[in-house]
Amino acid sequence: MSDVGTFRQRVRPEWIDYNGHLSEAYYVLVFGFATDALMERTGMDEHYRTGSGCSLYTVEAHVRYLHEVGPDADLLVTTTITERGAKKLRVAHEMTADGTVVATEEIVALHVDTAQGRAVPFPDGIAAQLDQAAGRPA
Repeated sequence: MSDVGTFRQRVRPEWIDYNGHLSEAYYVLVFGFATDALMERTGMDEHYRTGSGCSLYTVEAHVRYLHEVGPDADLLVTTTITERGAKKLRVAHEMTADGTVVATEEIVALHVDTAQGRAVPFPDGIAAQLDQAAGRPA
């Protein structure tokens, strides 16, 4: 396992709740942006999605809220691929603010053919990019 990459996001004022902290839904939004960045880095970009009709669908998520995040915080999400199957991907995200881990998310995503409405195997090229990103030997 190795880090696939990072994603940076500044907390927007509209994301702050009535307690003066980042609202829980926006942690998940930022993690979703980090998953999108993973897709871009591993070849599942807009061109791939349009051309193949396939995309990643998150089917399970586990979020841990560890510390409150205040207004205007700079968030850094580090992403790691923890497992890749023929049709499935497990991903771990770790969100930090000012060097402190504030939240984590673990997801299970399926590679879905939207026309068929079901999970299908990753094409060889995408599978190879995922394996390389995860630090697995070719």
